[in-house]
Amino acid sequence: MPRALRLAVTGGIGSGKSTVVALLAEHGAAIIDSDAIAHELTAAGGPAIAPIREAFGPGVIDERGALDRARMRSLVFSDAQQRLRLESILHPLIRQRCLELAREREPTAPLLVFDIPLLVEATAVRKAFALDRILVVDCPTEVQLARATARGTMPPEQVRRVIASQVPRWQRIEMADDVVFNADSLDELRARVAHLWASYCPTEPVCYLAQDDDRGK
Repeated sequence: MPRALRLAVTGGIGSGKSTVVALLAEHGAAIIDSDAIAHELTAAGGPAIAPIREAFGPGVIDERGALDRARMRSLVFSDAQQRLRLESILHPLIRQRCLELAREREPTAPLLVFDIPLLVEATAVRKAFALDRILVVDCPTEVQLARATARGTMPPEQVRRVIASQVPRWQRIEMADDVVFNADSLDELRARVAHLWASYCPTEPVCYLAQDDDRGK
């Protein structure tokens, strides 16, 4: 039996990537969430805690023994070298766990989705995960800023620094096989995802098809 198509979904902060992934899951895709895996790795007792403490000191570990994400976020988005140091610890562990989950879920999945926020910044993932296609979720920068700020976890200036630290939109789109533009209503996004699902899994049921193609928007 042929393996499931492997799709990576990526997008900048506030792009709506998580919403697109959730809509694909509604259609029946098996989701491997790299951010959720990172949370597991950096929870109290997680395998990333000891090397992070050694690299950054005890100040980035909270009273429960988990990573202090707010403090680490402030540190790495103001210092590129610190960000690279953190990635050198987390990325191999995340990759290993993603591949383990892929082997478990692929036999019964019509579509295997890797939810990877920083795919462009970690291009080795393309080869490591044997990806068939890459889907980029895109929206204007001002929409990213508004959405990310509305979450209430970061002030606007910090959100701007995060956006600035990520690759520009054009570069993210340039490496995509498919692009879904997400600056409109949820209903419109749902239709676009349904259109994509029909192209990825033509033998699987779909709710309805979008009438337009977002590629190049």
